[in-house]
Amino acid sequence: MSRDDRAEGAPASRPPSIDRMARWPALAPLIERAGRPLVVEALRAWVEARRSSGDVADPAACAAWCAQRLAPLASPSLKRVFNLTGTVLHTNLGRALMAEEAIEAAVTAMRSPAALEYDLDGGARGERDDHIAPWLRRLTGAEAATAVNNNAAAVLLALSALAAGREVIVSRGELIEIGGAFRIPDIMARAGCRLVEVGTTNRTHLKDYAAAIGPETAAIMKVHPSNYAVQGFTKTVSAAELVPLAREKGLPVIEDLGSGTLVDLESWGLPHEPTAREAIAAGIDIVTFSGDKLLGGPQAGLLVGRQALIERIAKNPMKRALRLDKVRLAALEATLRLYADPEKLARRLPTVRMLARTPEDIRAQAERLQPVLTQALGGDWQVGIDAVRGQIGSGALPVDLLHSFALAVTGRGLDRLADALRRLPIPVVGRIRDGVLLLDLRTLDDEAAFVAQLPELAPGSVA
Repeated sequence: MSRDDRAEGAPASRPPSIDRMARWPALAPLIERAGRPLVVEALRAWVEARRSSGDVADPAACAAWCAQRLAPLASPSLKRVFNLTGTVLHTNLGRALMAEEAIEAAVTAMRSPAALEYDLDGGARGERDDHIAPWLRRLTGAEAATAVNNNAAAVLLALSALAAGREVIVSRGELIEIGGAFRIPDIMARAGCRLVEVGTTNRTHLKDYAAAIGPETAAIMKVHPSNYAVQGFTKTVSAAELVPLAREKGLPVIEDLGSGTLVDLESWGLPHEPTAREAIAAGIDIVTFSGDKLLGGPQAGLLVGRQALIERIAKNPMKRALRLDKVRLAALEATLRLYADPEKLARRLPTVRMLARTPEDIRAQAERLQPVLTQALGGDWQVGIDAVRGQIGSGALPVDLLHSFALAVTGRGLDRLADALRRLPIPVVGRIRDGVLLLDLRTLDDEAAFVAQLPELAPGSVA
């Protein structure tokens, strides 16, 4: 017997070297999948863990142990999930789902060189905004447009370019905070502006704006309160009232629409949400809104408005730090192109399709899935169908709820079941409310994939 054979056999007084262990045939498949550096790292941990027992030179046991240790690194942490929370545009679950046309455009841009900043007609340097600006002009009626990586960046850039070092007037009722403690006063400070608050929390009048205008005023800003509502004894100043005052004083009006939309949601039986076209038509000089919320595209911040102001914004040095890459530009252009035929949006754009689903359609899906889930769970839990109300999410129409239906699971140990659902190959994320686990079906597109993995919840397997 050779020394190599002895080293790979029964445990000896000295463990084999890491290099020799890495050549064990039992580890070859793992090295092929995960790479030698990670396997070597796992082998060192294996030797350390088994040092006291001396049971190190067992190739099969070692390979199984290393594979389990490296399993979390082999699977992506950004996993596909089933969003059954009842919130269509769930910030924590990635917001909008992109249309197939947008996905194909993004993949094409990733796979090959693209004319990102190259003018194919003239054979010279081009401008990346040219891929999306014509569509934004067409869809909003604005003179010009540009885009950055999200709406917070759009607001930051507009304020920095148009009002740095000077004052910007905002109603106290519009000093919003969105997720992640992002506040309008903070973004103004970062942009180098001085905030001038006018009015009160619930009532602001045109005279409040007029009284606040002074030699240091650079702009007036309106912020759409998209994630809350002030009701009761309230007063706000509309663009129709504010724009003439701003024109008289030679000031631009900036409006942050937040979620933003390019079409009237009332077409699908939803409450009205202000559109970018309406803001431009009312005379707003710069309008900012998101690309990955109600618009249904990739994460982006869109700015549309007067050409002279957009040009100033585009020339700001900060624009380069906030610009979109070719992948998101390709997806955004493809998404905007879909809006050329609004009647087909509900079929081609996932966000609109989910928002437009009728309660009757969702109820029928619930009736199909109720017996399937009941069989999968066995007798430990009971599955019913509940009428529920969901929400659009991402700060859109916060007080207007969507009528929907959910699979309603009751029984002992709902937290345990919710955990098991999140551990499925495609994790299922629902919500527990008043002792019921609710799986809202409004956003369940891939019913077949959902059903296919339910057997893994076999009775007794949920520990």
